[in-house]
Parts: sequence; C-alpha cells; structure tokens
Amino acid sequence: MAKYTLSEVKTAQDRRAFLDMVDSIYKGCDNYIRPWDHDIEAVFTPSKNTLFNDGEAIRWILTDESGTVVGRIAAFYNRKIAEETIEQPTGGCGFFECIDSQEAADMLFNASAEWLKIKGMEAMDGPINFGARDTWWGLLVDGFYPPIYGMNYNHSYYQKLFENYGFQNYFNQYSFRRDLIGDDLNTAVMAKAGRLEQSGEYVFRSITKKELPTIGESFREIYNKAWAGFNGVSEMSKEQADEIIGSLKPIIDPRLIVFAFHNGRPIGFFVNIPDINGAIKHLHGRFDFWAKLKFLYHLKIKKSCRIVMGMIFAVLPEYQGKGIESGMINHFKRVAATIRGSYDALEMVWIGDFNPLMIRMVETYVVAKRYKTHVTYRYLFDRQKPFTRCPRVSRSRKGEASLNDKK
Repeated sequence: MAKYTLSEVKTAQDRRAFLDMVDSIYKGCDNYIRPWDHDIEAVFTPSKNTLFNDGEAIRWILTDESGTVVGRIAAFYNRKIAEETIEQPTGGCGFFECIDSQEAADMLFNASAEWLKIKGMEAMDGPINFGARDTWWGLLVDGFYPPIYGMNYNHSYYQKLFENYGFQNYFNQYSFRRDLIGDDLNTAVMAKAGRLEQSGEYVFRSITKKELPTIGESFREIYNKAWAGFNGVSEMSKEQADEIIGSLKPIIDPRLIVFAFHNGRPIGFFVNIPDINGAIKHLHGRFDFWAKLKFLYHLKIKKSCRIVMGMIFAVLPEYQGKGIESGMINHFKRVAATIRGSYDALEMVWIGDFNPLMIRMVETYVVAKRYKTHVTYRYLFDRQKPFTRCPRVSRSRKGEASLNDKK
C-alpha cells in the first residue's frame, strides 16, 4: 500500500476536507489565522470567479495510510494571463498546505505540474491565487507574525519543500510596518506638505461618511489615469468601483481614507482600512449567522482590529512630483495622532522587489520598516531552460505604484 494517496476534490465532503485540514496542520500555532471558508471556496466557484471564463482549476487532497488528510494543493490557469507571460505560458499552484514531508509535497507539486503541462503550460508559479495578486499570494519566508487579511501564513519549513522541489525565487513581496504613534515622518515630507498647504490651492483631508456613496467615481478616475496600462492593469469600470466601495462599506473607517484636492478637484488618494483579521481569527473559518454576529461584535464593540492595512496609493500623472504624496502622508500622520486609542500600527503589504521606487518611498517618506517577506516562486517544466527573475518596474512609468502592486 502506498504511503500517501492523492485524490481530486470533487464532492462536498472533499471540499470540507480541503478546508478543514489546516486545523491539524496549524494546531498549537498561535500566529495562524484561519481564513474564511467562503473566501476560499469563492476562488473555485465559476459563478464568482471570472478567470474561469477562459481558464480552469483543479484541487487535490493527500491522505496517509490512516486516511488523515496531510496535504492539499490547487492548480489553475487562465489563457489570457498565461499568454501575457513573455518567457513562456505559465500557470499556477496555490492553497498549498502539507506536513513536513518532502515526499508528500513532491506528490502535490507533481500533480499540479503534470496537469498544467497537459493544459499547454510551460511553467508554474506558486504559491499564488487564481485571482488578484492582493490575496493568497506568495510564501511567507520571513516575519512569522499574524497575517493581514488575505495574506498567506505558513510554517517556516514550507520554504525548503518548495526549493528542494526546484522552485526558484521569481520575486519577493515585502510588507512594511510602523507604529501609528512613534517614529516621525521624514522632514522633507513635512516640508513639501507644508508648502502645498500654505499655497491655499491644495487640501489634504479624510473623507466623511456622507461622501462614501459618491467617492467611488473619484476613486475610479484617479485609479484609471494613474494605473491603466501599468503591469497589465485594466481600467476599472464604474460597476467594479461601486462593487469595491460597497464591499468595503461595512469595515471602512472614513478617517483612514485620505484624498488630495487641487482647487476642489480630487487628484490623489491613500486608502487604508482596518485589518479585519483581528475579528476573523475568532471565527475559525465560519461565516454563518452566528459567526457574522461574532464578527461584528469584535469589529465594532470589542475593537479587536488594531492594525491599519495600507491598500492603495495613487496620484494623477500631471500632479506627480509636486509633493502630493507627501501631503497625504502628512495628513495621515495627523489622523494617527487622533486615533491612537483605536489602532496600534500601519502595515503596508504587497510591495514587490521589482518596484524599488515604491520601496524607497515607504522606507524614506513613511519611515516604515520591512516586517514580512513573501516569495513568489516559479518552476520551469524544461529544467534546462535558463531562469530569469521578474523584471523591475520602469523608472519612466507614469502613475503611482499601489501598495498591492496588483497585476
């Protein structure tokens, strides 16, 4: 009898086993926060994930001789995304969890690689998401602290499982952190901000609750002009903007959303939200009626969400280089002084090592320190083919980089 048995996830019972196996993998690990089950399942539901329109996904679980689930993995591809990979058509694997066994891990990686080969792929990135880069992307290799919502957390031994198999570092994703009250901002930031505010033309402020229903169009306009065409980012539709704002409404703290205005015109934004993992950690993956009530209790009453999550930063191209970024950061500093009883720290996530300009801005202007490192690995099916890392962002690019560096 084989030591391990690989099975495709097909039934409701299989799906439950796929989700629940993390309980045994992370038993006794205080820093692990189990994601919402419905968030994971949404990735693999065609009606909820548009990447299925021109792609496929498959999941497996791995059991030992006693029938205990000891590993899991998913493989997926989208033809449009795969064809955009210049070096070769590239699929992905993700949602990997496994006991500390190279044999078990290799069975999971082999299954993903062979399936992707059949689908015409020539390489496999992992661990990544079958969706946007800002969730479930990259392997945690440094900074084993509790995860921000949507960020992967894993055991430290996972790194050797990936690298022993042959995965290579395609790029690093850094998270930066600073106390809300503590290290001061760079003096150049405050000087630039002061000059703009004294001119009378520029205003930097947080939005109000009354503005929430209408802020989506300004958000969309700035995002599209600053981001469209950058690293394959598509323009955001009005429907998408409304959906994003709508989904965030239950957790938005308007004080954390800073806009810049020039003579009354919105020209930039710095969007931050409370990290809801502070509440999710009490739910053990559930999202039923009672879990929702418990979530609201921890979010609104218990105030368990103590971390501010930096989401996205953008400035209209014609206003870049004028200190607009400094003005918004300086205003956020003033806000931080008024909310010290609500939040403890700011964590800015998903800044790729291919974007040195954004790293410099965060380190120099925001005075944040590198806190976590995730790695996106790539595995070439042709083992003789030369491996190249992700190219750096061009310095001539117009438009600000997001704190998520979304694809």
